Amino acid sequence: MREPLKALIAQMRWSGMERVLDEELDLAERQGTPVPEVLFRLLRAEEAARREKSLAYRLAQAHLPWPWTLQSFPFARQPSVNKAQVLTLAGLDFLRRGENLLLIGPPGTGKSGIAIGLLREACLNGYRAHFYNAQALLDELYASLADRSTIGLLNQLCRLPLIVIDELGYLNLKPEQVNAFFRLMDQRYSLRLSTIVTTNVDLPDGYELFQKKPLVDALLDRLQHRCTLLRLSGASLRSEPDGSQATQTTAPTAASTRATSRRKTSPDDSA
Repeated sequence: MREPLKALIAQMRWSGMERVLDEELDLAERQGTPVPEVLFRLLRAEEAARREKSLAYRLAQAHLPWPWTLQSFPFARQPSVNKAQVLTLAGLDFLRRGENLLLIGPPGTGKSGIAIGLLREACLNGYRAHFYNAQALLDELYASLADRSTIGLLNQLCRLPLIVIDELGYLNLKPEQVNAFFRLMDQRYSLRLSTIVTTNVDLPDGYELFQKKPLVDALLDRLQHRCTLLRLSGASLRSEPDGSQATQTTAPTAASTRATSRRKTSPDDSA
């Protein structure tokens, strides 16, 4: 009977159950385990496998450019960052409330590291999220104007509970890109979706970046209304204190990441 059962489980693609089936059945035969308990163990193994697969999918879809975590962030070398505040943000209450996070500071001060760490925490806790380089996102928005797919792209971006827009700096922007970016931020604001923006442009300099004062006023109003602002300063973290080049910290494996995640909620466990 075991082989037909294996075949049926394989046909149903219950990989978690398939992986532990022989072990659980052998254990049940030795210990005389009641059938309900055997079923519970098998179903629990399947649920764990699906959760693992869903997490792997979310992390892949997030397009994290570097394997950084908040655990690997060099807080000791960045005194301008309040570690307690960042770890509080890692609790993701800002995400549940639909608030934004704005990180302002010179290059190399850790803005992207904090943003990526928080995005990873969101994925670990069941949220779908995506990392975007600002120039790449603006180029994608501009390209969508040519084939009239902007509405579809904006709708796609507004199905994500969290997005990171990294390196929103002194870019060479076309008026159409500015307008499309405002539409994106306006829609996410209206839907109470969180956006993390990292930039080396301080708020007053936004007028120089986007050039249109009324639009910048409206954009900053939406971005700052429900927002936590972190200002970073100091020397670049890309070099070691002795002046040598810093090596990138390797992220933990998927298994160790699951072990350290604080899975408070599962708002979007479906991949």
